[in-house]
Amino acid sequence: MSSDLTSELKPLNVALLTVSDTRGPAEDTSGQYLEDQVIEAGHRLLARRILPDDVYLIRALMSLWIADPEVHSIIITGGTGFMERDSTPEAVGALLDKEIVGFGEEFRRLSAAEIASSTIQSRAFGGMANNTVIFCLPGSTGACRTGWEGILKSQLDSRHGPCNFSGLTLRKPDRACQRLHEVIGSRAER
Repeated sequence: MSSDLTSELKPLNVALLTVSDTRGPAEDTSGQYLEDQVIEAGHRLLARRILPDDVYLIRALMSLWIADPEVHSIIITGGTGFMERDSTPEAVGALLDKEIVGFGEEFRRLSAAEIASSTIQSRAFGGMANNTVIFCLPGSTGACRTGWEGILKSQLDSRHGPCNFSGLTLRKPDRACQRLHEVIGSRAER
């Protein structure tokens, strides 16, 4: 972990994803809450998307964001429960280099004060991939508030000690992401 604590915030570039089969931009109160908090904390919002609970759509977008040298952190809300279509852990887990085991444990500890034993139904988790820190929260705005206030706000802040994720994410390697959209040959343009 980074021990280079600074007195000045080093803003991170954050991408937000809401996973929902039913929410559009007007109903996405959890995504809006997270957007507001990211900006209020002094970070930059690079992207905000809403996708249905589809493993392959989630993986496709996440793979692009993980490879993008501009994206330091990804926060996902939704799809972490036990309903048939809840598949965020299955979609994202396969892309991780390392799991942040303590994130899920701490999230459930904090939420137990609010929802008691129902917290065992949360599959909130975090991880790292390509020096991108990824946090997956439940879809409710209350759960997003618990995760942001109790964990994310400080762990994304370069001034937080004794350690935070800022130093790791700011060392993300540069990748030639523009090559992903390059078209070679006239037949490939169709």
